[in-house]
Amino acid sequence: MVAAVHHIEIWVPDLSRALTSWGWILTRLGWKDGDGWPGGMTWTAPDGSYVVLEQSPAMSAEEHDRMRPGMNHLALNAAGRPEVDAIVAEAANHGWTMMFADRHPYAGGPQHYAAFLHNDDGYELEIVAPD
Repeated sequence: MVAAVHHIEIWVPDLSRALTSWGWILTRLGWKDGDGWPGGMTWTAPDGSYVVLEQSPAMSAEEHDRMRPGMNHLALNAAGRPEVDAIVAEAANHGWTMMFADRHPYAGGPQHYAAFLHNDDGYELEIVAPD
């Protein structure tokens, strides 16, 4: 199997804060932490794709705004509905807040079981249960 995505690199304003929120969710979803260096860390998915979190000295702004041009959000697969529900129950303890709570878990539509979360740095993450 060839991974559809090779890797995604996310520049973050505060690596320590990102490791708390992103590190938890990636590990919770079965991604393995890998290489780390003073300015970043990687997590690898079972299919070999990976996510890099980096606090780069080359950033031109100090905050992420998902409403500006660029990436709005990242969507990751969960094993199923029970995993989505467990992540929602645990998310607040790891720096994530529920979005669209009034429409959860169908904020993406009546056939789309997912949790929409955001963290203190303004990144949105969608955790999707397979059909």
